[in-house]
Amino acid sequence: MGLIDRVVGGSAAATALANAAVNVAEVFTPNATKQMEASQAAYIAALDEHGAEFQYVRPGKFDSVVNGLNRLPRPMLALGTLSLFIYAMIDPTGFSKRMVGLDYVPEPLWWLLGGIVSFYFGAREAYYFRTRAQPARTIAPVTASDENQALSEWRSGAAP
Repeated sequence: MGLIDRVVGGSAAATALANAAVNVAEVFTPNATKQMEASQAAYIAALDEHGAEFQYVRPGKFDSVVNGLNRLPRPMLALGTLSLFIYAMIDPTGFSKRMVGLDYVPEPLWWLLGGIVSFYFGAREAYYFRTRAQPARTIAPVTASDENQALSEWRSGAAP
């Protein structure tokens, strides 16, 4: 360090020169650490803001009704489908009349119904897909065939 100190002019000057080099380098290539820190700070701020919204939750009748309505579609679709099978076995003529009535429903209405059901269940699936835990990655153990042959010969003391 003695030669560098004499050329640059001391450790304070060397530090200033290093900081200047870092600042110039950041003009061409952004500092990845600072970007990660900024994104983490923004993420924490967003979580804090979201948490503050639900800090003082006072569930009332309206909240209970909405929560109940949100839980109805899946059981109603499943039980409704099963009830159609039961209805077809109990009253086949009445069931066939209702199915003829369904034949008069216009095709765009069927597309709309399919889209609503698809988006409902697709949104649930996408939510669970995004929030599922990723499996931990394991590192494969080093086997004898993976070893460096030259290093093995040097350790054994064998002459080349």
